[in-house]
Amino acid sequence: MKEKLYQVWRALVWTFDPSDRTEAGKAITRNFWLHWFPPRMTKASLSWSYSLWLGTISTSLFLILAVTGIILMFLYVPSVERAYQSIKDLEYAVSFGWILRNMHRWSAHMMVAAVFLHMVRVFYTGAYKNGMSHMARREINWLVGIILLLLTLLLSFSGYLLPWDQLAIWAVTVGTQIAKSVPIIGDEIYFVLAGGTNLDQNALIRFYTLHVIFLPVLTLILISYHMWRVRKDEGLAITEQFNIARKKGEAVQPEMVFSSPWAVRRIFLVFMGTLTWILFLSVFLDSPLEEPASLEWTPNPAKAPWYFLWLQELITITTIRIGEITINGGFVGGVLIPGIITTLLAVWAFIDKSPAEATGVWFHKSRLVQNIVFTILALIIVGMIFFAMYFRGPYWEVYWPWAWPELPEII
Repeated sequence: MKEKLYQVWRALVWTFDPSDRTEAGKAITRNFWLHWFPPRMTKASLSWSYSLWLGTISTSLFLILAVTGIILMFLYVPSVERAYQSIKDLEYAVSFGWILRNMHRWSAHMMVAAVFLHMVRVFYTGAYKNGMSHMARREINWLVGIILLLLTLLLSFSGYLLPWDQLAIWAVTVGTQIAKSVPIIGDEIYFVLAGGTNLDQNALIRFYTLHVIFLPVLTLILISYHMWRVRKDEGLAITEQFNIARKKGEAVQPEMVFSSPWAVRRIFLVFMGTLTWILFLSVFLDSPLEEPASLEWTPNPAKAPWYFLWLQELITITTIRIGEITINGGFVGGVLIPGIITTLLAVWAFIDKSPAEATGVWFHKSRLVQNIVFTILALIIVGMIFFAMYFRGPYWEVYWPWAWPELPEII
């Protein structure tokens, strides 16, 4: 009996844990979930220190969000009359509802950070360049990565409104006002997002639909294409170093390993590590929930979600008044400058003239100037987020974090 059970078990899992080279060679082609990996990979591409496995961490967080989000859909009511109470029930009436909500929220925040760091890693290693490969189109995957970063931000932002508390409605109010500042079409963008002139039931339904259907499906499609593109581009850019060495006549033979079990085991370890970290945060850090949403009184200060705080700070900096003339910071800081930054990032993969040997190398000396400029830009954005989060107090004035003035209570 035990032998039969073992045979059934091996029939189910042998592709994930092959017992010999023959099974390892067949594992990828026989498994639906693994078929987008090549049968063999260079051992160097699986190094922990090269990619930091940030792409796998991002995908793991998306999977956690999908699972917890589907469960939350059975417990959440997208109605302005009942949304807040359904979140309260999650916190206090539903068994383990609090940890389910915490996992979903912290996974969303961590995914924003992980996708951003993943793109930073790609830039520093020049992994968007094709190197010596004439068949690779890594610059296309760089564009897909930028779109995935924007979708990640929109996914988190669209979910921000759903608790329908003061924190949610005013954070979304600030964010939608930034969209409203776009010249000519700003009012139309706001109307499409809000479903009217105010944030009410129409806005909640639209944000809910975007959050649970449109944005997740589009993100899943692009993640799948992103992974497929990596395989078609002959794996991670670090493999280009072996092609370049051979072109130079150097006797370099990369060490190859079977994707199963080498890559499979590491993916499993990364997923379990990510899940453990999210559970740790969820147990010890509760998701915030303030008073029920009300547009009759405004929190002071009203802040956007943390990943949009740099835009809010940029709008403040670029709003300039000279006599009766006012420069619209909402357009300059909220639309123009972020648009220029995004456009530069998108085209950089096509105009970067660094040599082929810089592909897949951390901080290659030929890319020193562009890496310094990129680092300064990234630090400015992170610095503005930190400054707006801790040093912007009532009336959006600057205070020490421990010295905010006390405001009279609103009754």
